[in-house]
Amino acid sequence: MSRPIQQRIYLDHAATTPLRPEAKAAMEEGFAIWANPSSPHAEGRKARAALEDARARVKAALGWDGEVIFTSGASEAAALALSRAKAGARLVSAVEHDCILGTAPDAERLPVRPDGALDMEVLAEAVQRERPLVAVQQVNSETGNRQDLASIAGVVNGAGGLLLADCAQGAGKMPLPPCDMAIISAHKFGGPIGIGALLVKDYAMLEPVGGHERGYRRGTENLPAALGMATALEAAADRYAPVSLESLAPMVRDAGGLWLGDRLSDPTGLIAAIAMPSMSASAQVMRLDMAGFAVSQGSACSSGTMKTSHVLQAIGLDDELAARVIRVSAGWNTTQADLDAFAEAWKSLL
Repeated sequence: MSRPIQQRIYLDHAATTPLRPEAKAAMEEGFAIWANPSSPHAEGRKARAALEDARARVKAALGWDGEVIFTSGASEAAALALSRAKAGARLVSAVEHDCILGTAPDAERLPVRPDGALDMEVLAEAVQRERPLVAVQQVNSETGNRQDLASIAGVVNGAGGLLLADCAQGAGKMPLPPCDMAIISAHKFGGPIGIGALLVKDYAMLEPVGGHERGYRRGTENLPAALGMATALEAAADRYAPVSLESLAPMVRDAGGLWLGDRLSDPTGLIAAIAMPSMSASAQVMRLDMAGFAVSQGSACSSGTMKTSHVLQAIGLDDELAARVIRVSAGWNTTQADLDAFAEAWKSLL
């Protein structure tokens, strides 16, 4: 029996998380400041002042002492970094998000070990070239595994390269890692859809393109969304304490399923990959949806395809097992009661 819509339990926060009420209120205030922030008149100057205040608040909330370039989201931030960075070869880990892999299809792929961690020996050899740009995800969007970006930064910077950290799943939930550039996306931590940012230590690391954002991005700035993002980050910094998905692990193991976190180097508890013993992921997603639970099969951008996840392939899962893996992800408003209800529903499918 399906749940009424108001009683549904949402566990797909890695795809997008609900807008925080504080962020919504900030956006409503921003809509009243409707002028173009680049216009020289009084209305434009007022909008510019609000935009720069939002920029300063984003930097403060993240503890970032470099520059912030507002973008339309993580995909644009990735494209800006990968296409405009003053660097040589592009190197990306094999488990990166599709927005990275699609933007740099010719980049050299860096393998990961079976536990999901970047192969540091391969990295150390690969960076021995002229000023490479290396892109590595802070938290994987399908498995929840965290990379050791402090060690990776040491290798990359030691060779004179630049490190681009995709922090879309980590920003607002954990400290930013050491890096030269970082990608963030507001709708992953309770801000609005349609805005993100590229954080860069120094503008000199990028080739300018003209237009807005100090000449590093074209298109009128989205002031209401910038205010919403800044407010959501501040709220997350004050009280981002979601329940850990690790509480589901004993149930999955007892049922004979696969808790992928058992194989990973540093699972975060924000995202969990779970395989049922004898049911496809697509069937699980559909049946759980009918029962009132929103989960997914891998990243939202590729969940509608029939291809085996490149992330699960990279860590060595065979196609048959990978086809039974679903993703459960927690957010700022997830409760333990939500996870307990999910556990009962998942077990009932057995």
